[in-house]
Amino acid sequence: MNSKQRRTLAAIFVQPTPASIPFADIESLLKALGAMIEERAGSRVRIELNGAIWRCHRPHPGKEAKRYQVEEARELLQRAGVEP
Repeated sequence: MNSKQRRTLAAIFVQPTPASIPFADIESLLKALGAMIEERAGSRVRIELNGAIWRCHRPHPGKEAKRYQVEEARELLQRAGVEP
């Protein structure tokens, strides 16, 4: 995991939840942690990390993840046993 991915991991766990994290940075972090990312129809994505599954939509037209998506990513990381 590189320094940008470590910063993204720390940002995901910040309270209150930020809404300024690019979704691509979250995907990059999850890939570095060994997640399987499966493209679905449209903007849908299925992400599996250490047995934990997250189904979501990539944000559009913007690039930043919505607050609820950051919270869902945090929950996925916690279920998968990943902490900052």
